[in-house]
Amino acid sequence: MKISLSVILILFFFNYSFSGDVNNDELISLAVENKYRKTNNKSRDKYRHPIETLSFFGLSREKKILEITPGRGWYTEILANYMRNTNNYYVAKYDPPQFAVDIITKIQNEFEKYFLKNENKFGKIKYISINQDYKIVSKKNEFDIVLTFRNSHNWLDRGKAEKIYSSIYRSMKKGGILGVVQHRADESSPFNYKGGYVKESFLINFIENQGFKLINKSEINSNLKDTKNYEKGVWTLPPTYRLGEKDKSKYSKIGESDRMTLKFIK
Repeated sequence: MKISLSVILILFFFNYSFSGDVNNDELISLAVENKYRKTNNKSRDKYRHPIETLSFFGLSREKKILEITPGRGWYTEILANYMRNTNNYYVAKYDPPQFAVDIITKIQNEFEKYFLKNENKFGKIKYISINQDYKIVSKKNEFDIVLTFRNSHNWLDRGKAEKIYSSIYRSMKKGGILGVVQHRADESSPFNYKGGYVKESFLINFIENQGFKLINKSEINSNLKDTKNYEKGVWTLPPTYRLGEKDKSKYSKIGESDRMTLKFIK
């Protein structure tokens, strides 16, 4: 997407901070195109469609936004940049981690160091905790938008999905939006979730049972090439390549997983 001269002049005038006079879709595009994102992260835009996904979820700088356990920060590089100077962007982290403790601790520590070091590029991030009971430590009715990308399979595998989704519900304002992206199993699968994949109908019913209501869904992140029958589950595909060099070219051609993109309201 080309950025108009008027947008460039507005950003320059406001010292590269975003102005409410700029179209929101342009603001999202600018955040996705920001030069500070890691090159390998940008290369995955073709699979994750961040502009379309964040627009679908109704991202807004005027709203208080919470991103749940962002891993190494693929979406954070975009969201933090988009939300900079608003004081409205929060990240929920495991405190303390309850599974894969060494790995999660390492990832979270590296995440915090990276975004603290690059605060002038991406903006300030506020943190809240997910405690040992998988409850979000926040005020009730605090957030306008909560986003979770590819986390649901972990919570389901550990029997903690009900706790965390009910805690997300508690943390959100009435009318707030929950955006969910998740690896999608075939509806004909003999399981509801396995190997990182989750049935869409199952997940919708599960989340609605916590009080939410599905208001829209999108095929933005679908991938018909994904056969979903791999030796190492979804992690066989990029970017993980759990099988190493074995059939790597084959999995590279498939690309990242087929994903559901769901929009709920409280």
